[in-house]
Amino acid sequence: MNVYTVSQANGYIKNLIDSDYVLRSITIKGEISNCKYHSMGHIYFAIKDEGGSMRCVMFRSNVASGLKFRLEDGQAVVITGNVSVYERDGSYQLYARKIVKEDDGKGKLYEEFEKLKQKLYDEGLFDFETKKPIPAFPKSVGIVTSKTGAAIQDIMNIAKRRNPYVQLVLYPAQVQGEGAAATIARGIRYLDTLGLDTIIVGRGGGSIEDLWAFNEEIVARAIYEANTPIISGTGHEVDNTIADYVADLRAPTPSAAAELAIPDIMSTINKVDNLKVSIDRGVVAKLRSLHIQLERCNAVLNKLSPEMKLFNNQQRLSDLKDSMDHIMDNKFQNLKHRLAIDMERLNGLSPTAKLINGFGYLSSEDKPVNSVNDVKINDTLEVTIHDGTIVSQVIEISK
Repeated sequence: MNVYTVSQANGYIKNLIDSDYVLRSITIKGEISNCKYHSMGHIYFAIKDEGGSMRCVMFRSNVASGLKFRLEDGQAVVITGNVSVYERDGSYQLYARKIVKEDDGKGKLYEEFEKLKQKLYDEGLFDFETKKPIPAFPKSVGIVTSKTGAAIQDIMNIAKRRNPYVQLVLYPAQVQGEGAAATIARGIRYLDTLGLDTIIVGRGGGSIEDLWAFNEEIVARAIYEANTPIISGTGHEVDNTIADYVADLRAPTPSAAAELAIPDIMSTINKVDNLKVSIDRGVVAKLRSLHIQLERCNAVLNKLSPEMKLFNNQQRLSDLKDSMDHIMDNKFQNLKHRLAIDMERLNGLSPTAKLINGFGYLSSEDKPVNSVNDVKINDTLEVTIHDGTIVSQVIEISK
């Protein structure tokens, strides 16, 4: 079993009451009692009839616009406001937005308002399940309002600022007085045949009599039967009409209705531009990362490829060849140097190397001449010296 605190229970009950469709805007008639004006400007009182009473409060912010006389005990009044829970005390009360005397004619209008409101509520014209979504990016918006009122100028200015590309189609309707409801309903039905994205129905603020055309059943049924999504923006923020309840979306004022119907395309464009910049940066960073990965993969692939291995082997073979040539060249130079040394040494041991300074080597018929006895007159002698051979003939022999 769940156990709740008092605050939790009061909060839960408050949420239930605040979400009730009827209690969010309700009109109640009765007699004022226990009325007290607070120094801050708020009014605390109760409203009662033969069967019961209800605590009420009217805050200073609503007194100026919603109360045109001094409230006193015993007055018969009609009050429009919302019922909610004061969580600290755990009590519910009526938060008044408008108060009129029942005998000034407005009380009768409020009674008619409540009767029609209850009738249409029972028929399901207020059901959320039947309400159509408002297009996020409309191309065309219809407007049912006066062509000379401030509402159309406000809507046009807002549309120009938020999205100048949206086409506005005005049905100039009579928005107050006799026959106004019929022209409003006619405008709704006509614009509904044009295939527009959204329709705005409304007018600027005024008294309950001024706004009464938007409380007529003919207008309510025209809104409900339309295939085009409809936004109702009638009066000031505190005003509520039957059209507000039937419409697919309620706006507190005509200007607010324009803002709900027409998105701020310039903000959307800026947002898209920022997203594009962010995406471009992300793509560039991703491409850079992929490029680095590709270079690493190519490096690994090149290292492991047969072509690279063949190239490495060729390079190694070339290095070995250069090394062998270098070794062979060094070996040849060493041998050449050594041969030169040996030749010098051999030359030093050669007989011809000593045949200098007038010394020579004698031979005759390839035989060495060792003694004068080895030759005779007219023999041919060969004298070999260090730089050549001299052939001579024996003329005389002396011992």
